[in-house]
Amino acid sequence: MRLRRMATAALAAAAMSTLGIAAASPAALGASTTLAAYPAWQAWTAYSTGAKVTYNGVDYECVQGHTSQPGWEPPNVPALWKVAGGGGGDTTPPSVPGNLRSTGSTTGSISLAWNASTDDTGVTGYNVYRNGNLVTTVTGTTYTDTGLSAGTSYSYTVRARDAANNLSGPSNTLTASTQSGNGAPGAPGTPTVTGSANSSISLSWPASSGTVTGYRVYEGGTQVAQVTGTTATISNLTTCSSHTYTVKAYNATGESAASGAVTGSTTGCPTGGRMPGAPYLYMGWGDPPNAATVMDATGIKSFTMAFILSGGGCTPKWDGQRQLSGGVDAQTISTIKSKGGNVQVSFGGWQGNKLGPNCSTPAAFAGAVQQVIDAVGPAVVDFDIENTDEFENYTVQDRILNGLKTVKQNNPNVKVVVTFGTTTSGPNSHGVRLINQAKALGVPIDNYTIMPFDFGGGANMYQNTVNASEGLKNALKSANGWTDAQAYAHMGISGMNGLSDQQEQTSPATWTQIRDWALSKGLTRLAFWSANRDRPCPGGGVAENCSGIAQQNWEFTKITAGF
Repeated sequence: MRLRRMATAALAAAAMSTLGIAAASPAALGASTTLAAYPAWQAWTAYSTGAKVTYNGVDYECVQGHTSQPGWEPPNVPALWKVAGGGGGDTTPPSVPGNLRSTGSTTGSISLAWNASTDDTGVTGYNVYRNGNLVTTVTGTTYTDTGLSAGTSYSYTVRARDAANNLSGPSNTLTASTQSGNGAPGAPGTPTVTGSANSSISLSWPASSGTVTGYRVYEGGTQVAQVTGTTATISNLTTCSSHTYTVKAYNATGESAASGAVTGSTTGCPTGGRMPGAPYLYMGWGDPPNAATVMDATGIKSFTMAFILSGGGCTPKWDGQRQLSGGVDAQTISTIKSKGGNVQVSFGGWQGNKLGPNCSTPAAFAGAVQQVIDAVGPAVVDFDIENTDEFENYTVQDRILNGLKTVKQNNPNVKVVVTFGTTTSGPNSHGVRLINQAKALGVPIDNYTIMPFDFGGGANMYQNTVNASEGLKNALKSANGWTDAQAYAHMGISGMNGLSDQQEQTSPATWTQIRDWALSKGLTRLAFWSANRDRPCPGGGVAENCSGIAQQNWEFTKITAGF
């Protein structure tokens, strides 16, 4: 995992080297500059302590002078910015508004509604965004957007804000259309999946405005159903297959614009594939928490124990130093199992002396893994394949993959996972090569887990995680000829709670969104780095024993337990 890639002191030094106000930059903003004169945040601008900006409708104050870099937007770097007037006290955002939907439309307007958010200090309003731009802030949970063009589709999201101007993550994205103006009905609301079976999917959707004769359901450009009400069941589908639908209303005059799209899957997929949520737990540093304490506080039943490295040649040891049996790692695993839990064991990571380059053959690699399985009795073995020595070295990649064939043959009840980094659009060339090579070599990998963080800063971590996961899905489909549902069933997400190495922020609300998306798509693994960091230290930056943000103890672990 990425925090092991760079010592905390080195991170601090790297950050401080960029904080000098004298850095070459196109503009400088002093403490006396007003919001009206300088309303927007910009990268590569020198900010003095006390400078104020407005970013995404929220006022921020600089608490430490610096030259800003891409990705250092105020919400992402609490060590440098605070909400203006908020005193730096309340930094917990409201929960994400739910079920954004259209409640009607005309030729020039679209009416919206959403579920209310909650917050410890109360929700003061909601920012409404059209096509990514802030339109207005309202106090209630409804809004009618006017002055729109007829027969046009628009994209909406909503974010809640509290008394300290903290913003929640974005709601679901809604695509809605105005009426065409030619007498046809308005577009129906986005449908939802209300049920599924081995060969059918049932849908429901909000009614259209105007005169409606009935509704037609489309998969792509093909009509698959026509009904008079606002529900439909599409039958004669393939077992364990994924389908995306839109709905259009019609009358004697014509057909409406399409609703937003919904994706559903038939049942009948192989069962028993989901692994319990398992945050990484590292006993080598980071003030390791007591596993029993965390289990009692959160309900978590599994941990991913990190990391197995080379203790010299092809000999496996915890962190390359501690024996497989008799030490703190074995004692922790015994505690977890005594409380009804199980463990996943992770091999490799970003740094350290790894088994892949040190074991000379696939058979030797498989033998080293077998030593760990025999000593630990894990439910899952996770191979965190990173960096130039394993991920980008195709000789070593192939050695690991061929070794995993033997591991799976000898341990059919132990799940085999490979974990690797990703771009915002999915696996890079090394990841795609690993997926394709696993297929070519016939390696029965149970789960491909991506690490969707360290994208380069400034990320919408929920949306980028979804985009990266969809890219992984497409790569798995291409390599294996799978359906969407089959690909999702072989996928996992391993995030980084709080601040990542590149100052990207994943809040508990965002992690909840990611977990719920993974559940909705049928993903089978969820982890994060790490339980050691699942403690608050607002403004603490990237640390090994806390998240760098305001949170409750073990908050991310509790969310993960819901997987």
